[in-house]
Order: sequence, then structure tokens, then C-alpha cells
Amino acid sequence: MLKFLKKIITPYDTPDPSGRISFNKVSDEKKLQIATCALFLEVANADDEFSVEEREKIIIIMKKTFNLTDEAVEDLIDLSKTHMEKSISIYEFTDIVNQNFSRDQKMEVLKNLWRLSYIDDFLHKYEDYFIRKISGNLHLTHADLISAKMEVKEEIQKN
Repeated sequence: MLKFLKKIITPYDTPDPSGRISFNKVSDEKKLQIATCALFLEVANADDEFSVEEREKIIIIMKKTFNLTDEAVEDLIDLSKTHMEKSISIYEFTDIVNQNFSRDQKMEVLKNLWRLSYIDDFLHKYEDYFIRKISGNLHLTHADLISAKMEVKEEIQKN
């Protein structure tokens, strides 16, 4: 299945004249899924350790957000990694999220980024950096960033 999806998408994943990755012939929904997943992968890899727990959390988040199967999310993670390798910056992904998600949906992405970063009960400085950068790129305020972080910390303390 993965090879089939890569054959379909890979020929169209060529940089456009600006050097950005082109998602030609990929549905808007698939672009959004790839972009969202790439943001989670970026934060998960920020500390140079992509743990099993982080992978499982991403799978749970992506399944819930986009109503996907485990297999679809596994394929999506692989596709997102490929796009991340070809991308210039996270702006390419946040731009797609901005175009497709409401403010409330972007806040939920932000909360999920915090949940992911705290999966190991430790906030690495690079995870914090990327979440702040992503939050700014999603046009969320500093107050939104702090509010989402505090909400997630409260959730963690309750569990």
C-alpha cells in the first residue's frame, strides 16, 4: 500500500520555481493531513529522539483529527517524512494549515503539540522552540500559546 501511495504522490512532489514543495495532484485533504503530521513530526524530532510513545501519540492524534485508520496514519507519517526532507522550512506546512483550519482547529493543533512534547514528562528546549515558532506561523497570539500550554499541563496533572 505504501509503495502504491508513494508512486502516486512522488512524481508530483517536485519543487516549484520558488524552491517550495509542490503538492500538485494531491487532494486538499491529503495536503492538510501531510502538513499537520509534518508539524507533529517536527516537534517529535526536535530533541533528536523519536520515541515509540511519540509515534503512538501522533497516530492517536492523526486518527482523531482526520478519522483515519492505523494503516493510513502509518502511510501518512512516511509521506510527511518525505515532504519534510524536501521542504525548506515549516512555513510550507503551517501555510497549508492556515488556509484550511479555523482558529479553534489551530488551537487544537497547538494543544496537541504541547501534549506530544510532554509525552516523556520533560519539555526539551528545542521542542519548546518549535512549538513557539509553529504557533507564531499559525497566527496565534502569545496568550494563545501560554493558554494552550497551561491547559495541557493541567490535563497532565489530573492524570
